[in-house]
Amino acid sequence: MYQIDEAFEKTEIERRYQKILHAFKRELTDKEMQDLNKAYTLAVTAHAHVRRRSGEPYIYHPLEVAYIVVNDIGLGATSVICSLLHDVVEDTDYTLIDIENMFGVPVMHIIDGLTKIDEIFDQNDSFSTQAENFKKMLFTLSEDVRVILIKLADRLHNMRTLDAMPSDKQLKIASETINIYAPLAHRLGLFTIKSELEDLSFKYTDPEIYQNISDKIKESAPQREAFIVDFVKPIRERLEKEDFNFSITGRIKSICSIWGKMQKKGVTFEEVYDLFAIRIVLDTPMEHEKTECYKVYGIVTDLYRANPSRLRDWIAIPKTNGYEAMHTTVMSNTGRWVEVQIRSKRMDEIAEKGYAAHWKYKNEGLAPSKNPGLDEWLSKIREMLETPDTNALSFLTDFRMNFFSDEVYIYTPKGEVRTLPKGATVLDFAFHIHSEIGFTVIGAKVNHRLVPLNYELKSGDQVEIIYSKNQKPSPEWLSFVVTSRAKQRIKDWLKEEYAQFYEQGKAMATAYLQDLQMYLGPDEIRILQEHFGVKKRSELYYKIALHQIEEEDVKNLFQKSGKGNWFTQLFLRRKANGGQQTTLQDAIQEQIKNKPESLLLGQDVKHLTYFVSECCKAIPGDDVVGIMTPNKGIEVHRTNCPKATELMSQYGNRIVKAKWKKDENVSFLSGISLRGFDRKGLAKDVLDEVSSKHDINIRSMNFTVSEGVFKGEIMLYIQNTEHLHDLIKRVKQIESVEKVKRVDD
Repeated sequence: MYQIDEAFEKTEIERRYQKILHAFKRELTDKEMQDLNKAYTLAVTAHAHVRRRSGEPYIYHPLEVAYIVVNDIGLGATSVICSLLHDVVEDTDYTLIDIENMFGVPVMHIIDGLTKIDEIFDQNDSFSTQAENFKKMLFTLSEDVRVILIKLADRLHNMRTLDAMPSDKQLKIASETINIYAPLAHRLGLFTIKSELEDLSFKYTDPEIYQNISDKIKESAPQREAFIVDFVKPIRERLEKEDFNFSITGRIKSICSIWGKMQKKGVTFEEVYDLFAIRIVLDTPMEHEKTECYKVYGIVTDLYRANPSRLRDWIAIPKTNGYEAMHTTVMSNTGRWVEVQIRSKRMDEIAEKGYAAHWKYKNEGLAPSKNPGLDEWLSKIREMLETPDTNALSFLTDFRMNFFSDEVYIYTPKGEVRTLPKGATVLDFAFHIHSEIGFTVIGAKVNHRLVPLNYELKSGDQVEIIYSKNQKPSPEWLSFVVTSRAKQRIKDWLKEEYAQFYEQGKAMATAYLQDLQMYLGPDEIRILQEHFGVKKRSELYYKIALHQIEEEDVKNLFQKSGKGNWFTQLFLRRKANGGQQTTLQDAIQEQIKNKPESLLLGQDVKHLTYFVSECCKAIPGDDVVGIMTPNKGIEVHRTNCPKATELMSQYGNRIVKAKWKKDENVSFLSGISLRGFDRKGLAKDVLDEVSSKHDINIRSMNFTVSEGVFKGEIMLYIQNTEHLHDLIKRVKQIESVEKVKRVDD
């Protein structure tokens, strides 16, 4: 527990500020020093007597953010001033006008971009405070990239100190980080920060696996370091002999990255062959970078046999986030694959500090150097922000799809290269060329072969668009385009098209219901939309106006008899509620207000329903979280479930702490997958272990054998995680069984 010592804290605050000043790479001007001292004094005064949840003085936080900004990212005095003051407007009585009067307009604009929107609990499923805040921040980012760089530093320090927060807050913040901020750091080229954000998020979303891998990394450190020394020795000798100015380091991959490889390849920690990478950094003039990097590559592959399928040349074609390096994987003398990264000192700085390394500093301003990748990236963000769609959650989804995903490189018939997000289709490419081409496209030739509009493009494809003046957009197009440009252009066209028929379709629908002595109210419209599968009222009226939905279809829907009669259900529900709408969301909110500490799963909770999500099949013993959903109840997920992580990153204010009721004698559906070498009687041994010795009910099982290797999956009813882990342990001991794991892991 933190012990308060005000005398020590005063000294520590000053020490941390001096550490910031010493981290600058150049001498500061008198004006910069004056403004920095003024910002420091203001921050200390504004946050005086305020403490973080850990008990530490709050001022430690802005000081640490400022240090990350100058030391790890490499920004200048203005950014440090903004870092020191980034919480002043949000948490104290100082206003943006005060900041502008003291430090000028640029500082005020950056701090405005860093200031959150007030927390609001909204029952509208399309509202997300986190998404609104992110969109607000991007408005400022599109004009000044320092906003997001400071925000990343802020998030990094918050993650480093997350232990003091309650578990639900930890999950909310970790989920936001892994879904938004870590990919954003990657997109900006801040690889060191990105890796640390991923690992810190993983620590809270899956603590058991995180700790297990962390322990194994520590245990294997002596052997790994000895191996690196032996591997590097001949490379170092050759480079010294040929008079290269260089440094060589060995670096372990991040815990999150290691777990990703274990999951993707279905291997254990010990079987991950590229646990670490050797990095060779050359100190050479820019005009000699490529030549010398290729020479070093030749030396490495002379000494060790290279894996040609693992060569990545980002020197010839840099990544769009500015990353330049050559990666090759070679076989060591001990039969172990090793990744070797080759780059110049300039490339290394860009790899560590991302786009910040591309920017020049001059007085209070910040002017970009020649970097078309950054300019294009910011231009795309501005285009997204200028669209009329005000739904921040939809905006966030599109942003992640367009800016966080991997990219593909597509060629036009003239050989020009166009970059699109992975998963982009022919239709996305058409809109990327020009909106008018997108509106009229009917197909394409990809590598001289005819393909449909929804054909998913791959890097290296050459695309020739085929279009017709008689073609026009369709609502179905929205189901397979992925780029924000294509989506928005299609939505704009459909909106204009629907508007022309809105009143006509509405009048027709009203007339149809009047014949049944009914009126066209909100419930009737919702029933029509659900039945005919349309999301928007305008689309419903459009289809009615064009007779895609006929009068007979509408009347038949409301004339059905029996319990399924829509009209009867509506009448009875309205009568029971006295005309008032009472949603399940209201009931949940009231229950959480009365007992906010937790949802006790397995307990008969009055007026409150919950359901275990099918995506991760949580069972007693799993760490779980509840997420309130409109009109359905509380959706229960394992805390490491990807869907839960995404929901928590969007709806942090709907998280409900959840735990299992002890001694609940209920079975839950789960499963195990197993793999090994086939032998006679293996299936019988497995089934005996599961059903006879453990007395477990099996719902289904599937075994396949190919070239002497078997794979199996058994779905069964389990009481809790202890029960499941014991079963996995025993099945692993069966002869010929090599791997066993939970199905949804």
